[in-house]
Amino acid sequence: MPEQHRESMAFAMMLGKQGMRRPWPSSPIEAARWQIRHVLQLLDAAEVLVISPAAHAAVMAAAATLEPADVATLDKDRDIPMPTGLLVLPEPVVVENRGGSFSDIRAFGWQPVTQDQVLPDAQYPGVQLTCFMDRDGPVQPESWRLAVAQARTTGSPLPPLVPDGIYGMRADGALAAESSERHTEISEEHRRLNTVLNQVAEQRTQPPEEGQWDGGRIKDTYDDFAARYAFAFWRLAAQGVTVLSDPREPGEDSPRIRPGAQSADADVRVIRLATQVPAQRTAEDGETSRVYHHRWTVRMHKVRQWYPSAQEHRLIWRGPYIKGPTDAPFMMGEKAYSVD
Repeated sequence: MPEQHRESMAFAMMLGKQGMRRPWPSSPIEAARWQIRHVLQLLDAAEVLVISPAAHAAVMAAAATLEPADVATLDKDRDIPMPTGLLVLPEPVVVENRGGSFSDIRAFGWQPVTQDQVLPDAQYPGVQLTCFMDRDGPVQPESWRLAVAQARTTGSPLPPLVPDGIYGMRADGALAAESSERHTEISEEHRRLNTVLNQVAEQRTQPPEEGQWDGGRIKDTYDDFAARYAFAFWRLAAQGVTVLSDPREPGEDSPRIRPGAQSADADVRVIRLATQVPAQRTAEDGETSRVYHHRWTVRMHKVRQWYPSAQEHRLIWRGPYIKGPTDAPFMMGEKAYSVD
């Protein structure tokens, strides 16, 4: 393959998927400036959302059930509740990245783009997904602490949310009509590629049917956690599993705010679970009634449902949902990490 063509493929994979259009940048500085402009554009136009701890746990559980090919069924017109948004998590998610390094994610931002690809030579509707880390989060290596201190010293302190990675997601439902067998093939191809990149011999052969999350760190073996989380959030929102509510509405699932921080702004909308299913068992045949004292995330089912009006199969999710008494505390395995 000619060197020039290999270079064009690399740019398309890294920047074309993010929404950059040819001609490709002549230097890393030019690419960085383009990314900065897009981050500022996102922050200027995004509708700000805060997700409650219970809804966040449900999305994490949903993301755990997703296969790589599932994400490629994304349709921006059908699945994404708003074109541009910034979703703030109730607490940072600690992620173990490729190569063993750690980072934390506190927010996800998205905006529509057109992807520029070379194999084949085409353009596709897509979504630019930006991860934001917590400046004061649990991952605080010495180099990061020095950078934060230096920024304060120079009079340009870093903001609480710092951009940390931009991804491109195709959003035209490219694989929505493909068979389950084809989905499996594509997912396996994705894993094989990332297994080579990670130099790991072991890979999963059976897709998980149940997603659980206990509040611990995420091992992002296949470098797709951000896409899976965003996809799960959009799909669950589109299916009514989560709802937008008044940020000033009282409730135990209100997002946690750092001590000393201001209360939620009136323009910030809060994402909550739409339903919570009680889990009280009644006594039968002499059995003792079992009373649950916690709430927890339970199984999420993934199915391909036929839509006669559209004459197509669509991948939908039933669940996850929360079980347990509505007045009980949410059980999500509270953990704290200090990662250097």
